Amino acid sequence: MHINEQTLTRFYSAFAALDADTMAACYAEDALFDDPAFSLKGRREVGGMWHMLCDATKSKGRQDWRLEFRDVHADASTGRAHWEAHYRFTVTKRVVHNIIEASFTFTPQGLIATHKDTFDFWRWSRQALGLAGIVLGWMPFFRRQMREQTRLTLTKYLANKP
Repeated sequence: MHINEQTLTRFYSAFAALDADTMAACYAEDALFDDPAFSLKGRREVGGMWHMLCDATKSKGRQDWRLEFRDVHADASTGRAHWEAHYRFTVTKRVVHNIIEASFTFTPQGLIATHKDTFDFWRWSRQALGLAGIVLGWMPFFRRQMREQTRLTLTKYLANKP
């Protein structure tokens, strides 16, 4: 197994266990992360996002939390994985099953340099937000609002962390 494949396996195994410290340690200092909800730069922001999400899940109890991953492949420069998260969305308390395709690039040291997650935002919004997600989830302005809100939430979270 290539070292970068080992990094991804370690990352997703830690995610399944809600171990944000191990997840953050898989990223390069200047890593970039992008998905429909977040666009982040640097290990502090990326690791902070994972800490925030793991802390929120732990605080609700883990009864609804499950992460599955498969099809982990990586070579010297790129990687990909399929993962599925089952959780209760903090804001609405609605159960979500999100299906994600991830792509990565790596540093020569085997750390994640870039991480891009793609998923069907409208599908996610219908599950997480109910009627509001059905009506608004497909609209670009709603996606921009969601990104602004997640940025604000992460900024507040990080302000309380050393």
